[in-house]
Amino acid sequence: MKILVLHGPNLNLLGKREPGIYGRTTLEEINAQLLALAKELNVELKIVQSNHEGVIVDEIQQAARDCQGILINPAAYTHTSVAIRDALAAVNLPAVEIHLSNIHAREEFRRVSLTAPVVTAQICGLGADGYLWGLRALVRIVRQESKIK
Repeated sequence: MKILVLHGPNLNLLGKREPGIYGRTTLEEINAQLLALAKELNVELKIVQSNHEGVIVDEIQQAARDCQGILINPAAYTHTSVAIRDALAAVNLPAVEIHLSNIHAREEFRRVSLTAPVVTAQICGLGADGYLWGLRALVRIVRQESKIK
């Protein structure tokens, strides 16, 4: 099983960017934790971080060819990108949306997720651990769906 892990804009600044909101864990540390868990779960990860909406859309479209699920933190694009929302809907892969902070308890504009209606689940407010919970859930979902098919 192969899972696409997509990190959206500004997540390359984790650990430095507003640590009171996003924590002190760096993106490199999150990726290392994800890779260790993937090994334990016997899954392969393709990890991509981009600040560019089109790159994220391209990666989602490519995932339909070679991945069985998507773990995505769209970051600021959560609230603005119809293109990413439409790409997720088009590929019809199980997807889990991750947010480090609780977007529902933040500024009004952050409380709306354009992507939430087209993903399988959303995890927010658990900091970096949310990625690990999300990967575990996604792998379980994919394995359950493959038994049905």
